[in-house]
Amino acid sequence: MQAVLGICGYSGSGKTTLLEAMLPRLKRAGLRVAVIKHSHHDVQLDAPGKDSFRHRQAGASEVMIVSPRRVGVFAETERELTLDEQLARLSPCDLVLLEGQKTLPVPKLEVYRPALGKPARYETDPNIIAVASDAPLTADIPVLDLNDADAVAQFIAAWLASRRFAT
Repeated sequence: MQAVLGICGYSGSGKTTLLEAMLPRLKRAGLRVAVIKHSHHDVQLDAPGKDSFRHRQAGASEVMIVSPRRVGVFAETERELTLDEQLARLSPCDLVLLEGQKTLPVPKLEVYRPALGKPARYETDPNIIAVASDAPLTADIPVLDLNDADAVAQFIAAWLASRRFAT
């Protein structure tokens, strides 16, 4: 099974910004990384009037769009996919980062900004293996500088390597 690490935190904490900064670093480290972004909203991934949209509206359960450098699949589902179902749709990779899905029982890195006034999850969620913050914290798990994407990426690469070594 692919290694999975959740990146969790409240809205506005900087999850997407951190991912955007870390992904090139993880890629330079030789890792193939996929991201699954969760949304609580019924997002529209296709544009009305486009052929792919029209095919789905006409009844296709999946529509694949293929170009010289990209592929995309639009699929209709009757329910939200489980994590295993989400992972099964991905190409093989070294690591899957989940943005959101904070309640899943997977290892997670919390992005925490005390200034948001929200409670820290790392104090109550035993699946959180580290916290990246913009403020000094006292914790029983590693505390990383949220503004140091190199350090966070190195932590993730080391965590991934330790999982590989353990299996």
